[in-house]
Formats: sequence, C-alpha cells, structure tokens
Amino acid sequence: MSVLAIDAGTTGVTAVVVTEDGAIAAKGYEEFGQHFPRPGWVEHAPEEIWQATLAAARAALAQVDTADLRAVGITNQRETILLWDRETLGSPRRAIVWQDRRTAEICARLKEAGHEARVTELTGLRLDPYFSGTKLMWLAEEEPNTWALVESGRYAVGTVDSYLIARMTRGTYHVTDVSNACRTLLFDLGAGDWSDELCALFDVPRDALPELVPNWGEVATTDPASFLDLSLPIAGVAGDQQSALFGQTCFEPGDAKCTYGTGSFILTNTGTSLERSDAGLLSTAAWRSPAGELTYALEGAIFVTGAAVQWLRDGLQIVGSADETAAIAGTVDSSEGVVFVPALTGLGAPHWDPHARGMIIGITRGTTRAHIVRATLEAIAFEVRDVLETMPNQGAPLRVDGGASANDLLCQLQADQVGLEVQRPRLVETTALGAAFLAGLGTGVWSSTDDLRETWQLDRAFSPAADRSAADAAHARWIDAVERSKGWA
Repeated sequence: MSVLAIDAGTTGVTAVVVTEDGAIAAKGYEEFGQHFPRPGWVEHAPEEIWQATLAAARAALAQVDTADLRAVGITNQRETILLWDRETLGSPRRAIVWQDRRTAEICARLKEAGHEARVTELTGLRLDPYFSGTKLMWLAEEEPNTWALVESGRYAVGTVDSYLIARMTRGTYHVTDVSNACRTLLFDLGAGDWSDELCALFDVPRDALPELVPNWGEVATTDPASFLDLSLPIAGVAGDQQSALFGQTCFEPGDAKCTYGTGSFILTNTGTSLERSDAGLLSTAAWRSPAGELTYALEGAIFVTGAAVQWLRDGLQIVGSADETAAIAGTVDSSEGVVFVPALTGLGAPHWDPHARGMIIGITRGTTRAHIVRATLEAIAFEVRDVLETMPNQGAPLRVDGGASANDLLCQLQADQVGLEVQRPRLVETTALGAAFLAGLGTGVWSSTDDLRETWQLDRAFSPAADRSAADAAHARWIDAVERSKGWA
C-alpha cells in the first residue's frame, strides 16, 4: 500500500509516493512562475500551480504501480489566497502570495482603529500583510467588479489546498482544514470555526469560504477525468508547517520542530491547550482529528534564513551554491566578531519589525568571505534560538528538516545555541511526509500515530557543547546587532 502526497510550495510543487514503511518510493517536482507586478507585490497564476501539480504527480506516478495507491494527501503554502469560478474553475486574477506586502497600509489602518487586540484574541495572529484576511480586504477595495462576483456566489475564495481540491474533484468540493483556515484572520481559534465577527470586520462573505473538514479521513474523491485517471480519496490536508510537525511525529505537547526553508518555522505542539504568547509567537491550530479534537501549536515565523544563503550566492556571489557554505565556513573557527542580521524583508518572530533592514557589522581588514558565510549560518542559529527561548519546549530535542538541515555545521551551531540535542531524520522531506501520514492515517494504511512514530528514523543527532559561555557571548553580540537593525526603513 502507498499514498500520493502533493506538496504545493511557494516556488514549485513536489509529489511523492510514500510506502507503508514510511519510505519515499518515487518523487516528481515542477516549478511554476513568480510574478512581481510592483515592488513588494508577489503573485502566482493559479493555472500554473495546477499544471505544476499535474506534472509533478505524473512524474512520480510514472515510477510506481498506481494500483497500490490508497489515498492522496495535500500540503501547501498557507496564507496565499486565490479566487476561482465555481463552474469553470478558471481564476479571474492571479493569487496574492503570503510574501506579498501590499496590504501594509490596510494593516496600519486597522491598528489605528483599535482592532488588533481583538483580532489577536480571536485568531492568535497579528495584523500583518503576511496573513490572508487583509489580502481579501484589498481585493474588495481595489477590484470591486471582481469582488462583486465573490459576493454573488459566483467566485469561491480559498487557500491553495482548497483550490487544488476543487480542481482535482471537478469543482465538487470546496473544503479546507483548520491549519489553513487559522492563517486567514477569519478563524476563531477558541471556537474552532469561521468567525462571523471577523468576516464582518474584513468584509468577507462567509458563504464564499470553504467548508472545514478534519485533517485526516476521507474528505473528497478525485475525479479521474480531472486528475490523471485516478479515483482516490483525498484523505489528508494540512498547511505546510503543520504538515512538517506531523511528518516529524511531534505528537506530544512540548515536541518541537524547525523547518529550514526560504524562511524558517519553529512549531511546538501545545496539545489541546490553546497557549498565548506575549513574546511575538503565533498561536495556531496544528490539526483536528475526525472526532473533532483540536490540537494547537505555538509558531515562530522567521522570514529570512535560506534566503540569506541565496543572497550570498546570487547577490554577493561569494558562494557558488548553498552546499558550499559548510566547507567555506568551516575554514575559520569563528566569525571573528562579524554579525549578519538577515532582516532582508524586515524581522519576523519574535521581533516583528517590518522596518528593520539587513546589516553586517564587525567587519575589519581581516574579514574574509569565510567569516561572512559563517556569520550567515550563525545568524540562522541565533534566529531559531530567539524563537525557542520564548516557547514551552520543556527540554525536548529539536527535530530539524528542510534543505539546510543537511548542513552539519549549521546543525552543530544550532545545538550549541539552543542547548538542546538537534535531531535530523533520514527523510528531510517532512512536509510531504506529513501529508502522506495524514492521508494514510485517514485510510488505514497506518492504524495509529504509534505506527507513524515507528517509521521515523534518525540520521544524526547533534549534542550541544558542555560549556555554553562562547555560545552565550556570541548570542549577546547578535542581540545588540538586531537592536541596531530595527526601524531602519
């Protein structure tokens, strides 16, 4: 038995086939275009996402016997918002991506009107362009003709998961799960449902929103004419970071994972308790069982980590590839006092300063590219430490995944900074793995989370240095640099 998992990310779609022993039997990947119509605006063409999904799935399925497939799982970039025609499934405009900053003025207006405290109380989020609600408010204000068709019921509104499910089922289903819904600013975390109060505040008709379904269990069925001749239950759905938490088998309160991607996302499972943070963390829904039990998490969203390495490669051109960074940084024992604050798009958790800007400080005549590369890896470890120090981690190991987790030097720096064992699994495709686990749990490929735990295999554990004085001194210097970077723009 096997499961097809689709991971619809920000720059491309990955499809994997996962067997019942938790192994990846096949993989396909297809990129899609990024559109930047104005500075700070980021858009995707929905049709390009759909075609990339078909291409990636087709490539993975060509490597296996499709007769063994039992279900489809979907995971996705979360706060990106799409519109589509309920009849034709065509989209009247491009999707507005989570990275898009066009709604900064709307956020400021809502804050000035005194709405942020109530929004945070209900949603666990902040008024920031990152989240979906203000994107919809912008559409209503700036594109009234399009929005009129949302209000009339002609156009559906949803996140990438709900759009893909609509396409895979020929428009039969309009659904999403709590992990995506809770990132829209329209979801009441405590009640576990869409909020009429929030829909009124953001002027979004509730009827345009998807029906909420459990994260696992058979929630829809693919239409063969629409989706590669397959009639399979769609039995697992989750936003990418919650999916990675599930894929890392972080099922107990206090379990934590860090995904190193373009940015980095640290999630700690808080169980059935909705925990609030005064330190800039987001309260979020992790998943909901078919029985209706809601599991929560605290999340720290760091905007720039892997993107800083990309900047070294493409902007400064001092490394040829991300893979080189460990070797280059390893040629020096320290950064010699050089600190890089990668606030290239402002600072996320726990600082939340959209006006902060990137800074490299401590440069001398003796500074080399190796010092700057090492300072970049150290910055990633510092950023993760800043978030973890505000979380109820209870000393549990930190499980890491994502592209940069393959960097042994980064993993060791991370262990030294957080003072915890850092565990890297053999399979670092944990986002797609989480979607597969959810779908398999929903269709009997795995009978319980205990079965899923048995599939998790350690690649390497990194233990922190016994003496943390050097790590603490470096971190104190980092905090000083962060303060200097704030408010620059």
